[in-house]
Amino acid sequence: MTLDAVLNRIDATLPEAVDRLLELARIPSISTDPTYAGDCQRAADWLVRDLAALGFQASARPTPGHPMVVAHGGAGDGSGRHLLFYGHYDVQPVDPLNLWARDPFDPVVEETPKGKVIRGRGTSDDKGQLLTFIEACRAWKAVHGTLPGKLTIFLEGEEESGSPSLVPFMRENADELKADLALICDTGLYEDRVPAITTMLRGLVGEEVVIHAANKDLHSGSYGGAAANPIRVLAKILAGLHDDQGRVTLPGFYDDVDELPEAVRAQWQGLAFDHARFLGEVGLSVPAGERDRTPLEMIWSRPTCEFNGIAGGYAGAGFKTVLPAEARAKVSFRLVSRMDPAKIRAAFRAYVESCLPADCRVEFHPHGGSPASVMQIADPAFEEARGALTEEWGVSAAYIGSGGSIPIAGYFKSVLGMDAMLIGFAKDDDQIHSPNEKYDLDSFHKGIRSWARILDRLA
Repeated sequence: MTLDAVLNRIDATLPEAVDRLLELARIPSISTDPTYAGDCQRAADWLVRDLAALGFQASARPTPGHPMVVAHGGAGDGSGRHLLFYGHYDVQPVDPLNLWARDPFDPVVEETPKGKVIRGRGTSDDKGQLLTFIEACRAWKAVHGTLPGKLTIFLEGEEESGSPSLVPFMRENADELKADLALICDTGLYEDRVPAITTMLRGLVGEEVVIHAANKDLHSGSYGGAAANPIRVLAKILAGLHDDQGRVTLPGFYDDVDELPEAVRAQWQGLAFDHARFLGEVGLSVPAGERDRTPLEMIWSRPTCEFNGIAGGYAGAGFKTVLPAEARAKVSFRLVSRMDPAKIRAAFRAYVESCLPADCRVEFHPHGGSPASVMQIADPAFEEARGALTEEWGVSAAYIGSGGSIPIAGYFKSVLGMDAMLIGFAKDDDQIHSPNEKYDLDSFHKGIRSWARILDRLA
């Protein structure tokens, strides 16, 4: 079989593939720090050269921030899909540097009790992941002499810094970027062993609320009881956002929340999620959300309202008896299904304003807003990919949700009218965004083989 020849090629050339990952990971492409702008350009140029060597028409496109890498290749016989692959070449900052066991930009293959890992910043998020796809294309080209079908590669350099250039670039280049299906490799395995296709991503709304009262901090002995206390006002507002059953109390909050399809619910139940172990690993034991939902539902398919920070008054050493002039809190909402970020933000603001007593005023500071993404798994491509993953890993691949937010999946739908398939091979202990990040060598190897199998079926 030709696929077997491609897989054998991947196995035989794995050392060279690892060397390429190490070379790319040595480039400190930290997008959040202007000091590293030149390194972000270097990473983009490295990828352009590598893709061009495989026969892609590749270029680094300028943006107001860091470059976008766009590459087109292959043609196929017209029977397969035009696939667009997305990844990002920028990485998180490395602070605190003293917690790294080695230079974060001097990556190396290490032997650990769990097997070999590739250690270094960006090896898992996302340089190792994006190279799994490119290496699959490399092996395919070596065996077939051509690339697998019609492909577009789209690599971003600002994912770790909020993607300010992404949507404008997609809109300006929509005709060039449109394809039949987008593939995203920025997710992971389920419980470190089960290959997975993420089909649900929660959206996000962030809002900082500041309650103001007196025009200065007040002595609590002189003004206590007579003057409005912003901390007490804020605490009451926050406490009122949930009922005793763990449900969010904002009017209309659940209007656009769809129930989980029974087929998906049954598959999730089959995953036998161990919530006691999940909570136990962080020193907890009892699920704290909606009491009529399973923990896995709460994490993947239910909306939330959480408090991420609260401040007011004196919090230093010792004691200071003041009534503060202001108190503030950072509140985030995770969104699912058809929930509209603007609608949720408006409902929250209206609720806060309705709770304000005399002499108090409020100001709001928005922090992002993106809708949830729900993939249409009725598309046969999803079952084809799931079958390919099952063959490679020897474990039935799962459709899973994600409690986090990956806005690019939603942008592919809203800007380009494309569905996206999220497949990744990271593990929970990869320590992405943290010191000593790593990517399992097995994840890298089997990730490359997985994409080869998926391309064989789809392209």
